[in-house]
Amino acid sequence: MPAAFELSKVSVVRPGKVLLEDVSWTVEEGERWVVLGPNGAGKTTLLQIISAAMHPSKGKVRILGSKLGKVDIFELRTRIGHTSTAVADLIPPTESVGNTIVSAAHAVLGRWQERYDEEDYRRATQMMGEMGITGLANRTFGTLSEGERKRVLIARALMTDPELLLLDEPAAGLDLGAREDLMASLEVLSLAKDAPVLVMVSHHVEEIPVGFTHVLMLRDGRVVAQGPIESTLTGETLSTTFGSRIQLQHEGGRYNARRAAYGHRADRGDGTGEAS
Repeated sequence: MPAAFELSKVSVVRPGKVLLEDVSWTVEEGERWVVLGPNGAGKTTLLQIISAAMHPSKGKVRILGSKLGKVDIFELRTRIGHTSTAVADLIPPTESVGNTIVSAAHAVLGRWQERYDEEDYRRATQMMGEMGITGLANRTFGTLSEGERKRVLIARALMTDPELLLLDEPAAGLDLGAREDLMASLEVLSLAKDAPVLVMVSHHVEEIPVGFTHVLMLRDGRVVAQGPIESTLTGETLSTTFGSRIQLQHEGGRYNARRAAYGHRADRGDGTGEAS
């Protein structure tokens, strides 16, 4: 079975700025990845590459078995689900939640004169149920809370049964309750046997749902570390990634981090610290 995607020595260069530099990364079927890094690390640029929305300046990219640059990107994009604030900004505020989700079947934002069959409506209803938003079907998108919008966007991204699902900071701007509601939904999704390959971008380890298997860590457009989350996500790698001494704790399947106190080394992630 081919990898979900492969990046080989990928760089993205813009006038006066290197956004990504020499990034190699392979994601296999069945894996759930979180991409961590500070502002300006290149996380969103990386998602644009693997969503086929951007070509690299250098390097090779294969997505779902096809080489970027030698494939119909419009057809490829139908196999990829992608959520971001940019997508949310394009949805008409007067559009109903039900239409916002079902219209993904025609890759449009805002229902017009498209025709949908019973299978489309069945799928939209199923996705709303899985994301816990069935009761919002007749609400308009513009009246939703930020947390409700995030779950609607994920339901829409899942509408076409994508092979790859990309989540760009899905918990950004949420209060604690809304974040935990979203984490519960993402945990169910990440543990489902028929779930697509998941890649989620975040600034915060607290936003990593239970069930995620791997982590990629970026700083200044370069990879700091990547691999299985249990061995790769440590206080040391977090400290290097964010440029600050960080203690990491892992309990009940979830992570939390804080600035390391003076005289202590960054935790490895098992809840213990070591005096220096």
